[in-house]
Amino acid sequence: MARFESAVGRYVFVDHQGVEYRVYFEESGQGIPLLLQHTAGSDGRQYRHLLEDNAITDHYRVIAYDLPYHGKSVPPTGIDWWSTRYKLTRDWFMGFIRQFARTLELDKPVFMGCSMGGQVAIDLALEHADEFRAIIGLESALNSHHNEITQFDHPRISNEAKAAMMYTIMAPDSPEHYKRETCWHYSQGAPPVFNGDLHYYSFEYDLDGKAGGIDTDQTPLYLLTGEYDWSVWPERTEELVREVPGAKFQRMDGMGHFPMCENPEAFKRYLIPILNEIASS
Repeated sequence: MARFESAVGRYVFVDHQGVEYRVYFEESGQGIPLLLQHTAGSDGRQYRHLLEDNAITDHYRVIAYDLPYHGKSVPPTGIDWWSTRYKLTRDWFMGFIRQFARTLELDKPVFMGCSMGGQVAIDLALEHADEFRAIIGLESALNSHHNEITQFDHPRISNEAKAAMMYTIMAPDSPEHYKRETCWHYSQGAPPVFNGDLHYYSFEYDLDGKAGGIDTDQTPLYLLTGEYDWSVWPERTEELVREVPGAKFQRMDGMGHFPMCENPEAFKRYLIPILNEIASS
């Protein structure tokens, strides 16, 4: 007899800034909508473990989407997308997430994102908190003052090399098969996409002097960061927390930059109490 997972995948058309995007997402469960944003250069497969956990799906409608140009969300057919370099911008990113939620007619979803998703979580908390029930940032920081990273879009740098670098920001104790799976996702992205995502992450995200405007009384903000993430040390998240009154922070021991996919069982021990707290309030 065939054995099936509970998650179901489908496509939805999302109109954003005059362009129609055919967006792939997977969902499971029922209850409070929980929107999951993947990291730069990857896709929604990173969250597959959360989609199959009854402790979450009994109370939440869990939705993991592939941002346009990522995973199964192929580039739109209505524009000559190949004529310009892919570049993720702050306004487009926030606007797409909000439009995706409106398209699915979600009522005050919880938003959770990791890495670039963890940064856009903070931007959403600052500018559009009223549209969300709660916001959870994974591997978030106050800013991302990095130099331009061009080697991720160079003909002499393979996708395998990108994946190998991602391996270095995972924890040594995370299960090897999950770490390898996380790298596998990274080995499959289109060459310009990872570098284009980092435009937002490295240049357009910056909450220096602004983070104090986040109102956690209106929308709770939860922050989780892995102790082995050398790209965003927990101390960098603590800098953000000091600027945001009421933000709740936990360091995740024994985890790195991709907690939801490099060590999902350990991650859920941090996440589920937060989701229960949100549901009970």
